[in-house]
Amino acid sequence: MSIVTHTTTPFAGQRPGTSGLRKKVTVFQQPGYLENFVQALFDGLEGTSGQTLVVGGDGRFHNRVAVQVIIRMAAAQGFGRVLVGQGGILSTPAVSCVIRKHGAYGGIVLSASHNPGGPDGDFGIKYNVGNGGPAPEKITEGIYTRSQTITQYRSSDAANIDIENLGTRQVEGMTVEVIDSVADYAALMAECFDFDAIRRVFANGFTMRFDAMGAVGGPYAKAILEGTLGAPKGTVVNGEPLEDFGGHHPDPNPVNAHDLIEHMASADAPDFGAASDGDADRNMIVGRKFPVAPSDSLALLAAHATVAPRYRKGIAGIARSMPTSTAADRVAKALGVPCYETPTGWKFFGNLLDAGKVTLCGEESYGTGSDHVREKDGLWAVLFWLNILAATGKSVESLVRAHWAKYGRNYYSRHDYEAVDTAKADALMAALRAKLPSLVGQVLEGQKVAIADDFSYTDPIDGSVSSKQGVRLIFENGSRVVFRLSGTGTEGATLRVYLEKYEPEVAHQSIETQAALASLIAVAQQVAGITAHTGRNEPSVVT
Repeated sequence: MSIVTHTTTPFAGQRPGTSGLRKKVTVFQQPGYLENFVQALFDGLEGTSGQTLVVGGDGRFHNRVAVQVIIRMAAAQGFGRVLVGQGGILSTPAVSCVIRKHGAYGGIVLSASHNPGGPDGDFGIKYNVGNGGPAPEKITEGIYTRSQTITQYRSSDAANIDIENLGTRQVEGMTVEVIDSVADYAALMAECFDFDAIRRVFANGFTMRFDAMGAVGGPYAKAILEGTLGAPKGTVVNGEPLEDFGGHHPDPNPVNAHDLIEHMASADAPDFGAASDGDADRNMIVGRKFPVAPSDSLALLAAHATVAPRYRKGIAGIARSMPTSTAADRVAKALGVPCYETPTGWKFFGNLLDAGKVTLCGEESYGTGSDHVREKDGLWAVLFWLNILAATGKSVESLVRAHWAKYGRNYYSRHDYEAVDTAKADALMAALRAKLPSLVGQVLEGQKVAIADDFSYTDPIDGSVSSKQGVRLIFENGSRVVFRLSGTGTEGATLRVYLEKYEPEVAHQSIETQAALASLIAVAQQVAGITAHTGRNEPSVVT
């Protein structure tokens, strides 16, 4: 074995951001493409000699190939040890857990999250730092800049090693340890929640359906739910991680997880339903004929946090992404703790978590988490719900309706316009930003605009400023319309429109969500000219 320097050419990669670099598998299969990114990453890191690196991913197509490439390049970089999940498998929250538990220098996550997999699907890679969370902008920007000028990469010429069986191997002078993908994470969950109470619920006949959507959450759910907690075999469905996710679009929302929604609406529906996404960092919670909105889920977890052992002494605060509904703000106010509004991206929560400012965090895109790791965590949220159900003896629907009765209801929805031509999407946002000053004070669909701005965030910990994070229209009655472009897709741009209306009166809870938001939907179309700019008469996905 020896270290070899390979000549290569720069690639026009996207700025990785917190979600990493995501492209079609065929792009990553180009000679040197993945290697360029990894070398650009390593070139920006200092003091890696002898350090520990964690590597794993969601098992999608190209995952195993990428793991072998990274191991060889880590050996050439001088890392002392690589911890790799068995079979190359580690969920995103598990990577964070392993980094933190083993004091690793950082970790590489191989996933395109909730994007489709397979040979014609998507692939992704991102870097997590020593706190277990996504790399900050100075690192991701450095990767991008270096990727534009790189001319060579270094790698061991060692053959592929066995990553399918537990144990230790050597590559050059570096130790590669293949670890149980689930063990460290499962131990952490046992510290967070009252497993004895949840076991009793299952022993008393409580039923559940967990849809892992053919993705990486399956092994974790099987080990914890069906193994440790005693849920009946078959509770976890689609639990085998497949390279193409079994044809699923592994995004846990009522559209893509329709099979779960249908089961939960059937005459013999189980007591509780849940799903996780491609890399198991997102979750969907469903009661009988009752899907729970992610914003409501975050607020309810915060309101009941003290039933779980980890949070028994209360929470320090809550953080939510700007597009997420203000439901959590009302809980924070009642608890007398702060609620921080941040841009979208888990890295913004990381600073607050590290500083002890907040305990629970959430995004409207089915991501929820806490200070136990530095990523959102799908199965953690499901276990938290199970802990609450066990402690209260109530159903999902009765818990949510009681929450609305106490705090009021935030009618909330997100309309996604996917694969929009990037130039047209950019033109829409530019036109929208240009008209913001003229919108303040206008009455639109019977509501007066109090604030019209482009959200900017100054990090209270490090003072960094993030601008142009989404256009907001905030009305005098607290209703909101938010527009932003998402960077999680691999084709064109995704325009996301977020709609929120607060209703304090319980009597109005029976209104269907889209009907309750009809006037705001009309405002969004009127103000942004969505059809005129995109040619779309309706969104691709409504959640």
